[in-house]
Amino acid sequence: MQHLTGYCLFRTSLIILLVLCLFLRPPGSHASVSHKPNIVLILADDLGIGDVGCYGNDTIRTPNIDRLAKEGVKLTQHIAAAPVCTPSRAAFLTGRYPIRSGMDATDDNRVLLWTGVSGGLPPNETTFAKILQQQGYITGLIGKWHQGVNCESCNDHCHHPLKHGFDYFYGIPFSLINECEKNQPPEKNRILITKYWLYTQIIGLAVLTLAIAKLTGLVSVTWKIVTCFSLFGLLFFASWFSSYGFVRYWDCIMMRNHEIVEQPMIVERTTSLMLREAVSFIERNKHGPFLLFVSFLHVHTPLITTEMFLGKSRHGLYGDNVEEMDWMVGRVLDAIDKEGLKNTTLTYFASDHGGFLEAQEGKVQLGGWNGIYKGGKGMGGWEGGIRVPGIFRWPGVLPADAVIEEPTSLMDIYPTVAYLAGGIVPQDRVIDGRNLMPLLQGSIQHSEHEFMFHYCGVYLHAVRWHQKDSGALWKAHYVTPIFHPEGAGACYGRGICPCFGEGVTHHDPPLLFDLSRDPSEAKPLSPATEPLFDSVISRIESAVKEHRRTLTPVPEQLSAYNNMWKPWLQPCCGTFPFCWCDKEDDNDRALFNHGKTREEVKELVT
Repeated sequence: MQHLTGYCLFRTSLIILLVLCLFLRPPGSHASVSHKPNIVLILADDLGIGDVGCYGNDTIRTPNIDRLAKEGVKLTQHIAAAPVCTPSRAAFLTGRYPIRSGMDATDDNRVLLWTGVSGGLPPNETTFAKILQQQGYITGLIGKWHQGVNCESCNDHCHHPLKHGFDYFYGIPFSLINECEKNQPPEKNRILITKYWLYTQIIGLAVLTLAIAKLTGLVSVTWKIVTCFSLFGLLFFASWFSSYGFVRYWDCIMMRNHEIVEQPMIVERTTSLMLREAVSFIERNKHGPFLLFVSFLHVHTPLITTEMFLGKSRHGLYGDNVEEMDWMVGRVLDAIDKEGLKNTTLTYFASDHGGFLEAQEGKVQLGGWNGIYKGGKGMGGWEGGIRVPGIFRWPGVLPADAVIEEPTSLMDIYPTVAYLAGGIVPQDRVIDGRNLMPLLQGSIQHSEHEFMFHYCGVYLHAVRWHQKDSGALWKAHYVTPIFHPEGAGACYGRGICPCFGEGVTHHDPPLLFDLSRDPSEAKPLSPATEPLFDSVISRIESAVKEHRRTLTPVPEQLSAYNNMWKPWLQPCCGTFPFCWCDKEDDNDRALFNHGKTREEVKELVT
């Protein structure tokens, strides 16, 4: 009987202990992930890390982004895989360095230059949207895409968001450019005049020479060859001619799924329409799980800003645009809270790369501020072009008001959301991102990234080494752009810094910095000032060799041919080349497609 009584007491004590283990967690620990959360990813365009209040700005007002950081985790070393739009976003979507998918350039054209090009995110790449779609998520993209549209015809949509795992798309397939807003100086003139017009003249001269040779019998030439050259000449001439008013109609397009709804887009209402679509997506899919990628046009030039925010900031039009973007973040957060989804939604905010220092109008700066970090958009491996804001919020699962100073990457979003959705990342390719949940929840103290490789186009400019045992954060620059930090930071008289040629400096030995002591990259180290110089450079060079062994040749999506405008690939609403439509006004389907009255729609965006 005593043995039985002892056994009962032991069993009772064991049950009580197990219950306590389940319900009492040590301080600082957070709930494990036991269900699929909704996921809202918010990506700004060209936003500098120094433009946000929670990252040190005390003049531009960003209360909603600051609130997000107060309620979640702020990353101080969040790094973009490229300092310009197209490759950075390709890496974000795939978790892979853009060079692995062919989304980096060998020449100066480091982004997709037109809507009607054949380059774009390859169909064989698996985006995080596709993984989540396979796990039962409803997936949506609102805003900027800039990953291509068509391959062989004007409606094959091989690069379109709906081919890459998104169930719903509303936004611009290209990017925001000056031509999209009336009375702005043309942005594409340099490309069109210096490249296409030159090629047109060269080909025209060749056609004339061949035709004369054929007619005079001096050289044996077939009319087929003359015709082929003539067609190429017409193609380049059409590309050059597009500068005369057609760029706005061909590149400034709003689409809903595969349908063009505005051509050209009406920038005065773009902000309200995009915000309406984001809020509506949350409302429609509140029973989840859903993935919403809100890809802002803000704060890319030409800084389209509604009248409500014009002249409201202390930093001119750029500050106005940042504050409007912050307001838009607030409206998205309000929609999440209104539907009671705050505690079941992982919300993330970042920028695709650093602020654009060269953006200016006269002496007025139209680009962002990158805080203490050197350089900006397009400037190779300098911190200012690749270190961006990074904020996560998930109440009850992630700590509040926490700061992590470990190296992380925009590519980490890929394996992180795949893990949360219960999906598996592809096993047949290299995934460069790392699941951030252990770091965000505090179960590990150090980032899983030991090395990060900073490309400018296909050229490796710099490498970062996180030496965990010492806490040092080494960074070696093999190539740096020639730019002038004073003023607007202009690069070699160009609109954006080059990756190679006369506009860069090669360093042998590499420039070496310890970012843990010198985050501004102001004082390069040398063997005389750093005893570990040779051993650090040697270790980094070994890592570069290992990294290069993992690269395999792939088609160049940004090659001269793939990035050339092709009329047969141009999305067009109407009769080409006079593409025009406004289906937002032609019928009320857009306003009432979710059963809302006009007054209810206005309420969403005011």
